[in-house]
Amino acid sequence: MFFLRSLAEQVRRLEKKVERERLVLATLPELSLQIVEFAREHGRVTMMDAIKLTGASRNTLKQHFRDLTERNHLELHGSGRGVWYRLK
Repeated sequence: MFFLRSLAEQVRRLEKKVERERLVLATLPELSLQIVEFAREHGRVTMMDAIKLTGASRNTLKQHFRDLTERNHLELHGSGRGVWYRLK
């Protein structure tokens, strides 16, 4: 019984977490959602990955990456041409 109660509690916690993430991600623009999904699927995302994925300009993507890091969705790693991002 202890194991089943513990498992049920974990399921409830996970459902709450998924619902919170769904609400947060619903407020993001489509381009930002594509970037976050790519990072989720591949573990990390670079500027070139985002350009190939979306076809958007570098300046537009810079703004989206900046916004995603400020909102704590992505974490910046490296500098210059070697910059990459991963989910936080």
